Amino acid sequence: MNAVGIDVSKGKSTVTICQPGDVVLMSPCDIPHTQSAINALIHQIKELDGETKVCMEHTGRYYEPIATWLSDAGIFVSAVNPILIKNFGDDSLRSPKTDKADSKKIARYTLDRWAKLKQYGCMDKTRNQLKTMNRQFGFYMDQKTAMKNNLIALLDQTYPGANDFFDSPARSDGSQKWVDFVHTYWHADCVRRKSLSAFTEHYQRWCKRKGYNFSTDKAEQIYQASCDLIAVFPKDDNTKMLIQQAVAMLNTASATVESLRQKMDETAARLPEYPVVMAMNGVGPTLGPQLMAEIGDVTRFTHRGALTAFAGVDPGRNDSGQHVQKSVRTSKKGSPYLRKTLFQIMDNLIKRSPADDAVYAFMDKKRTEGKDYYVYMTAGANKFLRIYYGRVRAYLSTLPENKEV
Repeated sequence: MNAVGIDVSKGKSTVTICQPGDVVLMSPCDIPHTQSAINALIHQIKELDGETKVCMEHTGRYYEPIATWLSDAGIFVSAVNPILIKNFGDDSLRSPKTDKADSKKIARYTLDRWAKLKQYGCMDKTRNQLKTMNRQFGFYMDQKTAMKNNLIALLDQTYPGANDFFDSPARSDGSQKWVDFVHTYWHADCVRRKSLSAFTEHYQRWCKRKGYNFSTDKAEQIYQASCDLIAVFPKDDNTKMLIQQAVAMLNTASATVESLRQKMDETAARLPEYPVVMAMNGVGPTLGPQLMAEIGDVTRFTHRGALTAFAGVDPGRNDSGQHVQKSVRTSKKGSPYLRKTLFQIMDNLIKRSPADDAVYAFMDKKRTEGKDYYVYMTAGANKFLRIYYGRVRAYLSTLPENKEV
């Protein structure tokens, strides 16, 4: 038994090779993430006598290149949750935190959990691309929200409430009517310094040019509201620059988000479970691809409980002697990205209230019982994942083996 413990960091990894009985075959040494260095490590591992297993933490995305390289070379690789390594006892009062100490600890963990280690399975390119796009989607959504809040804060100084004039949904390119409106009418004086008839005519031409519906009543409503507003910033070139730059930044972020949203849906449609997932209540062209991106290949989970544990929505237990705690917090040790997606799906179900949906009926029952918001939302997410696991596994079992994904 040869245990290879690898502590992965950006650009390099610290490697230790141990055998049972605290036998160290290779003291901790740094291996740069280059082809020549990793190939040399592969050669060294393959020369070892007996069975060899490599173990590392799946921290961020740093571990993927070396895990993929070693796995493609035919070496057994296991990527485990960092929490498992952290909680692994060393029978020592000292807890040094260095790359060398961590690689030794991972090697000892490998020997201790030898039979339970699961082999690393590289996600196929489609799933990997989808997961990366989802992380980028979340990043740009945060940027879009920040840009939107920034624009509204500026408008409070020039045209308070202008963002509430329209509630039209965003277009396919991400543009919104209120954003386009304040790009042209960036100050309250842009409206109220005209007469009502002049503004109505100008607004009508603007709607025609931008492809929006025109309403005389809406024009009058905007004009009357604008006449009663208090603007802090003057109507000058500096204020115009601030507003229009903020609009341009928001439009860029919105266009990026919508482009990614469309690409994610197209990519997810190439996965075999796509029709099953998209048919589930609460899931649409946005949340469906996000859900598939974060769950990945469902067949890698041995049972439903493994999937709920991966999401961190599995109920905890606290029993000791005659004490049995009835309500225990969930672990929350799984993927926070998956939990966020699940809560958005649960929120959709609460808003739509589909009476024939088992997950909504379960949440509504818990809510009627007076359960806390996070309690019934988490319980709903748990039930949803169990249904997801059953439906997707059942569907995939009907497909031909070795189906190209």
